[in-house]
Amino acid sequence: MFRRRSYSLVVVGLLFVMTMVLLLYGSRLFTDIEEEAHITQEDRIVVGVSQLGSESGWRTANTESVQNAFTQKNGYFLIYNNARQKQENQLKAIRSFISQRVDYIIFSPVVETGWETVLQEAKQAGIPVILMDRNVDVEDESLYVTCVGSDFEKEGEKAGRWLERELVQRRRSSQSINIVMLTGTEGSSSQIGRSAGFAAVAERHANWNILEEKCAEFTSTKGKEVMKTFLKRYPDIDVVVSQNDDMTFGAIEAIRESGRTVGVDGDIMILSFDAVRGALDMVADGVINVDIECNPNQGEYLLRVIDMLEAGEPVEKKYYVEEDVFTIENVTQELLQERTY
Repeated sequence: MFRRRSYSLVVVGLLFVMTMVLLLYGSRLFTDIEEEAHITQEDRIVVGVSQLGSESGWRTANTESVQNAFTQKNGYFLIYNNARQKQENQLKAIRSFISQRVDYIIFSPVVETGWETVLQEAKQAGIPVILMDRNVDVEDESLYVTCVGSDFEKEGEKAGRWLERELVQRRRSSQSINIVMLTGTEGSSSQIGRSAGFAAVAERHANWNILEEKCAEFTSTKGKEVMKTFLKRYPDIDVVVSQNDDMTFGAIEAIRESGRTVGVDGDIMILSFDAVRGALDMVADGVINVDIECNPNQGEYLLRVIDMLEAGEPVEKKYYVEEDVFTIENVTQELLQERTY
């Protein structure tokens, strides 16, 4: 009985001490927690991102790389917008970011033109603008800080140079070569650059006949539709240049339905861009002859740029991501397993 009573007194004593501590210091403890949470929220860098859409697997991977980079763990608060392939949606989103007083604006422009006014508004508000994936055509380049993305013209040149080498190997370099091109969204940086880069190589070859270029909007459905038109109009197509993998998928489907074959051992050579996992499978199987990589993993590059700006360091006007060229010779099982998009 004595031991139980002594134990009870000890418990009561401890409870009394704890109660006094809470009464004396409790409010201070909770205030510190609230202040710390408030400071953490205030210290986060707010980034507004307007993505041009979600038209392809590549675009989805590009979005995910940005979302994975600008996390709360990394000290960022991300406001994300999907423009659904409409410039007016991006203009509205950017103005919303300005009104919210974000720290940085990142956007991937649907087309190159028509941005001067809204970029001037961002500049007047003191908000740095960073371009992602694509570029803008403005007279005053101080309206944006930098651009992170691909060298689209170089990608087009890579495709042209590959075709040069392939025709030499096939002993067809002096033969007449009929080419059709499925192009992306008209006025977009990727469409302009890839077209210009390939054309620069094609101009050196009088026997390369570019029969027609037609916009297929970077989608599989439109790619199939445009390719069907080409096949009806031109019976002797040797090469298809398709400016992204999604259009390529549609084009291949149309060619096969017409009774013709594609790829390494086929009637028609297929030159594609982006190098997403599904397309690389086709490269490995000899269905697509070559795929020029367009690297969607740009989030870490953008993160480093903002870190530099936050540190007051100078940044370059353009940062190009690393990219490769894939054929049946260098698409390995290891590469396919590692491809997440």
